[in-house]
Amino acid sequence: MKFPNRIIKAGESDTKVVKAVQDRLKELGIADLQGTGIFGPKTTAAVKQFQALHRDIHGNPLVADGKIGPITWQVLFNIPVDSPPAPTGGSDLLENAVAQALSQVGVMENPLFSNRGREIRMYMERAGSQEGLFWCAGFVYWCFDEAALSLGRSNPLFKTVGCLKHWNNTNATKIVKSAATTNPGLIKRGSIFIKDHGGGMGHTGIVEKVENGFIQTIEGNSNSNGSSNGIGVFRLTRKINSIEKGFIIYS
Repeated sequence: MKFPNRIIKAGESDTKVVKAVQDRLKELGIADLQGTGIFGPKTTAAVKQFQALHRDIHGNPLVADGKIGPITWQVLFNIPVDSPPAPTGGSDLLENAVAQALSQVGVMENPLFSNRGREIRMYMERAGSQEGLFWCAGFVYWCFDEAALSLGRSNPLFKTVGCLKHWNNTNATKIVKSAATTNPGLIKRGSIFIKDHGGGMGHTGIVEKVENGFIQTIEGNSNSNGSSNGIGVFRLTRKINSIEKGFIIYS
């Protein structure tokens, strides 16, 4: 059965989906569910037990919340979720932006931990700022600016080095966290993700691929572990539901 592109939880109305979940949990010896098609307390408890005993495809523990999103679905049924990366060719701008981002993977600050360096200065100046400040949004702006220049068009991005300022001021399509989590297919290759750390602080990068409830990204001012205010440009993997604000899609 295909993932229905929504969170399956208590009260789910599609009895066929619920029965498939119940039958699979019983098959795995998690609980003696009767396959009623009703997602009640017993099914919630069984889902939580399954999640507590299993890890996602990257080796991380599942969140034991009793709700079935794309990550739990993939592990439960041991099949890829049908939410593939957005196909190429949908937007020359997005494809070119991804290509520009990939060309910068491996760029590092000089000296490290300084938010400075030849490339960092280039990113930040293009976005109307200067090196020495957090530069993840400057990196994203530069990637899209280079892409736009290569296509002979203007850069549609809101010009800023502030992640949340970008989110609040863009006129592009925005996909909020809840929509992206329940339907990963909404996220396109070349989408810009926006994280919100609170206190006006955030982090941003470009989506390279979407797969099984995860996004593969290219990020500036990050580290190999995905932390913010890092030392270079990295390719990383994140859970879609870890993106607090959501995704911006330009065309």
